[in-house]
Amino acid sequence: MNAEAPVPSPYPFPKRFRVMTMNLRFGLAEDGPNSWENRKQSVGSLFDQRNPDFVGFQEANDFQIDFLASVFPGYGMIGQRLPAPTFWQNNVIFYRSDWTCRRNMHFFLSLTPTVPSRSPDSRWPRQCTMGLFESGDARVICINTHLDFDPAVQVDSARMILRHLSEFPPELPGILVGDFNAGPESAVHGVFSGGNPTGPPGAERVFKNGFAPDYPGTYHGFTGVPDGRHIDWIMYSGDLEVLSAGAISDPFDNIYPSDHFPLQVDFRSRFSAKSER
Repeated sequence: MNAEAPVPSPYPFPKRFRVMTMNLRFGLAEDGPNSWENRKQSVGSLFDQRNPDFVGFQEANDFQIDFLASVFPGYGMIGQRLPAPTFWQNNVIFYRSDWTCRRNMHFFLSLTPTVPSRSPDSRWPRQCTMGLFESGDARVICINTHLDFDPAVQVDSARMILRHLSEFPPELPGILVGDFNAGPESAVHGVFSGGNPTGPPGAERVFKNGFAPDYPGTYHGFTGVPDGRHIDWIMYSGDLEVLSAGAISDPFDNIYPSDHFPLQVDFRSRFSAKSER
């Protein structure tokens, strides 16, 4: 009996695409030998080697973004606040130039999301950047955020992100990256992975973690030895398959690019996987 032919996806993907996330460690920190000026070239070396389609950066000062734009000439970028105070930390998404950003959104995780602000119980102003990207017939929504430390604030922030995400087409695959200051056992992970209804009927999303237990530790404080916490995530929703996932724990140019290990996940659509058999 002939095998049933796969049903073509309405939003086919390239066979592979690569997503990374990295807490950049804000450039004004007094980190001595690990200061931004000493390690910025290592960030360029890292991404020259990995050549991702999408990178979510957290804690990025404007001068760090300017440097990244200069060493990633083949990339576009969304999420930078302009103008901004010198100390401002952005959550930006760099994307390779063979993708086009068709729509983007930036908001604050607060009671006034369109105004620079913070939640009353949040230690810092927290933000989210999301965009709808297209390459040929392929479309994907990418979301980058950095959550605060309080578990209740994290849950409220996750629900806000999902409410804003419901404004995008619900059938499109989604990639969610960032520094969540919480592990996969946390309540906020449960909000993203539990399919909680947060928008119009049919707009709910269930995200899966791109990593499986045992989850790699991601914070190492420039030591190269993680403290065991998996607080940086790459999650996904929709018709996607994880091909590989890993934390990048090597130094580059004899220095660590950040106090967090970057994460990388390679994806393809499940339809592509079936069609190749």
